[in-house]
Amino acid sequence: MSKILLETKNLKKYFPVGPKRMLHAVDNVNFQIETGKTLGVVGESGCGKSTLGRLILRLIEPTEGEILFKGENILKYTNTQMKKIRQDMQIIMQDPYSSLNPRMTVFDLIADTLKVNNTFGDKKEREKRIFELMDIVGIAKRLAYAYPHELDGGRRQRVGIARAIALNPSFIVCDEPVSALDVSIQAQTLNLLMDLQRDMGLAYMFITHDLSVVKHISHRIMVMYLGQSVETASSDELFSNPMHPYTQALLKAIPMPDPEFYKNNDLEIIKGEVTSPINPKAGCRFAARCPYAMDACTQQEIPLVEKAPEHFVACIHCK
Repeated sequence: MSKILLETKNLKKYFPVGPKRMLHAVDNVNFQIETGKTLGVVGESGCGKSTLGRLILRLIEPTEGEILFKGENILKYTNTQMKKIRQDMQIIMQDPYSSLNPRMTVFDLIADTLKVNNTFGDKKEREKRIFELMDIVGIAKRLAYAYPHELDGGRRQRVGIARAIALNPSFIVCDEPVSALDVSIQAQTLNLLMDLQRDMGLAYMFITHDLSVVKHISHRIMVMYLGQSVETASSDELFSNPMHPYTQALLKAIPMPDPEFYKNNDLEIIKGEVTSPINPKAGCRFAARCPYAMDACTQQEIPLVEKAPEHFVACIHCK
């Protein structure tokens, strides 16, 4: 039986944007990630995916809620405790260029993680570990003293991955790690992440807006809309039986590599205006764009309800 590694309870993050005006970036999000498994988090730009990832690592502080890592609420941890726990929780950034110091070589970039955490006091042991990490992620030794601008995007991201796994963490937030890469390089990077998960028992929160990518790597998927979780299910279940109208619209928007498909099928476009995330009213935030919206949808908060085994949906229309 799998063990719950990470869990959030009623996690919220509101940003003040003026007098008595709060932007609800993350609003009452609940999920669990099991040891060695991947939770894919999808949704359009601005839905709160990256903010959620940073909240979990406490790179920004939440407004309310709990973050349980290995059963402990890390929101109660001091800065000293968090420095230690962050060795077990890492992040892979979206942009593999801006996330690396342009004045440091590949060797120094990886060494920096080990030095800051005093992992290897002996210089020779640290050097051995750096070259071991380079080998694990597929960076040739001849590139050890190359600078980020001398590498292509795929190799830069491999440096970021090497830094993330340097301290043998159990959990990594992958913040759209392949969105800035070419398609062929994306596949190589995804396969590397899956190999590392298998070999090291890693758990991932994989943030992306690419549904084909998230299906490939995720065990479970959470769909977010304007800061809220609207549907959560296993990867296979979500793609075979999407229930929330927003999830259905996302899946229909996946490009099909067949011109004949578009001759026989009309592309459905989501109509209506996006609800403002600033002081949003009670009710479903997708209601203004939903073809099935009823008065009840805007008169009450819509909780996640288990509509099928391990398939949770926040929708009155879904049966």
